[in-house]
Amino acid sequence: MATFALPFCEIPEDLQLRILSFLTPAEISSFACTSKRFASLCQEDGKIWHAMCDRRWGKKTKIQKWGNGKVAYRLLYKTLKGFENLIGFWRLCGRANPAASSPPLVFFDWGPSFVLGSRVLASGDDTYQVKKTPFLLMGISSEGRSQNFLDLGGGDNLRSGDDFKEFEASSSANLVPVDVNFMGNGHIMVEENRYVTNNPREEQKSSGDESDDLVSSPDFSEMYTQLANKTSPGGDRRRQRRKEKERQASRTKWEPEHFIKVADCSPTPTKPLQGLWKGFCEGRNMELYLVKYDDVGGIICRKVEDLSLSRQTPPVFWTPNHVVIRSPFSAEEELLLNSRIHISPLAQVHENVVSGMLYMNSSYDLVLPGEAGNGGGFLRGEGRVWLYENGTFSFGFLRDQFIIDLKHVALEDGCLADELVACM
Repeated sequence: MATFALPFCEIPEDLQLRILSFLTPAEISSFACTSKRFASLCQEDGKIWHAMCDRRWGKKTKIQKWGNGKVAYRLLYKTLKGFENLIGFWRLCGRANPAASSPPLVFFDWGPSFVLGSRVLASGDDTYQVKKTPFLLMGISSEGRSQNFLDLGGGDNLRSGDDFKEFEASSSANLVPVDVNFMGNGHIMVEENRYVTNNPREEQKSSGDESDDLVSSPDFSEMYTQLANKTSPGGDRRRQRRKEKERQASRTKWEPEHFIKVADCSPTPTKPLQGLWKGFCEGRNMELYLVKYDDVGGIICRKVEDLSLSRQTPPVFWTPNHVVIRSPFSAEEELLLNSRIHISPLAQVHENVVSGMLYMNSSYDLVLPGEAGNGGGFLRGEGRVWLYENGTFSFGFLRDQFIIDLKHVALEDGCLADELVACM
């Protein structure tokens, strides 16, 4: 049976736009040079650029609501492409005092008309659940300008709506305008923008009130009455502005924060231990861990909190290689495994089947190349890493009788595992 190729110019326009939406902006520019008709098609913002935005981000966010629906889709494509690099896990870096700082792990995700950054921390209810606390909102104005707000009120102001214009119009003193500076694909800095107000309309209104007070200044008897009467309209406005200034002055100065993107945050078939993990330490507090495969064939595990510090800290453990010793194990190793206590939530029943094992060293005695130390006491710090058939793992040291069982923080699709959903 003969087949006939239909020329691209004879394909219906909606199918043409669907096909063209797979091209890059540079390829669209080249295609527009092929004919006047295609040049005209590629210049129509509501068609080709809308199709490109919708195909790439239409299932992740409501593209028609960005910039209150007033920005060109060509500009929106460029904006969303930049925000796309933010999606995923990031960690704080360069902080001096962990006790006085925010949680070190953050997660950026798409909102209806913005990108929302949330701090990730343990739920605190003796389970593996984690919770997200919103702290950073990123979007664009109707004029196409970037607008970012930091919530100093614990995320309550960012839970109140799903439309970016609601936050633009907010008069909350806890929503602080900030600049988000991209210092490469894997490094951002968030700092306060002191030249932008939360609510321009309020600022204009406040300036107008002050001018009204100067123009319509009363005589001495009226002035005495207004000063004596605390319920006077002008006095109310002045007192309100004074309280607002006092509240702004009393607000703790927020220092700039640097974030590094967490690459390889999920396991792979060839690197089953790679990624972000969570587990309970000996004090029954849940810790977040980052496991990476190093350049010399080993596996290194660090606490996410330690990675955020400005000073260098030793790892939790390190394995000389990642060659797994498969079961069955020797009688000595079986005794070492079965005689230990699993540190897990109270309601958690340990039923994981061990499929493999790795030898590892602890952070107390480990000396990495280039670090100070004599490496003494290796046997005392020696330990094991046990791999389970369900894809998780645990570790323990010979100096105690505990096993720390770990679970994934991120699923394969990049979403949080065991997230505690807050009731609205």
